[in-house]
Amino acid sequence: MSPDPAPPSPSAAGGRAVRGRDPRRRRAILDAADEVIQRDGPDAPMTAIAARAGISKPILYRHFGDKSGLYRALAERHVDPLMERVRAELHGRAGLRARARATVGAYLGMISGNLNLYRFLMHRATAEDPRTRGDVGMMVRRLCEELAEMLVVEGHVTDPVRAQVVAHAVVGMVRAAGEWWLDHPEVEAEDVVGDLTGAVVGAISGKAGPSGGNGSSGRT
Repeated sequence: MSPDPAPPSPSAAGGRAVRGRDPRRRRAILDAADEVIQRDGPDAPMTAIAARAGISKPILYRHFGDKSGLYRALAERHVDPLMERVRAELHGRAGLRARARATVGAYLGMISGNLNLYRFLMHRATAEDPRTRGDVGMMVRRLCEELAEMLVVEGHVTDPVRAQVVAHAVVGMVRAAGEWWLDHPEVEAEDVVGDLTGAVVGAISGKAGPSGGNGSSGRT
């Protein structure tokens, strides 16, 4: 009887094995991608990213399986920390208004501070690659689910179905307003944060109240 066949080599096992072959090299390529996208904008060519990493474009893709793999690696690198920062503010111990204000402020601050990367991921990568679009969409849906659960647990919304509606509406509103604000940098960040805070609290509680307060006490 012939011996069992040898396990497939990393190059033959598909993208995952190739990606796991040299994590330090992958990180270096992602660092190069970050630098080029921040410098050249969301339309930065893959050839420029490869050149900054000191490799050719085919080798760049080989480290991630394909261009889709590179997009998804960048999304994981940047969207995950954004969501974790939002979660940290969302689950704080302050009142609802204070948490809403901190969450909105953290979100707007992170996307404006990484404008080209944000636009690369949310506009270009999600438009060009359905898998990246699906991954980012799943991250957002998980955040909506967490928000809906929080609203029920804390008693802000008693009906779980309504909590889902409110949570998805709130997240969508903040994202849409943030997109608008990125195109209107003349508008002060504090004004956008204050108005969005009032809108978020209003959507949850049914009464917006003053947009500028920090609302450190009570559920609303």
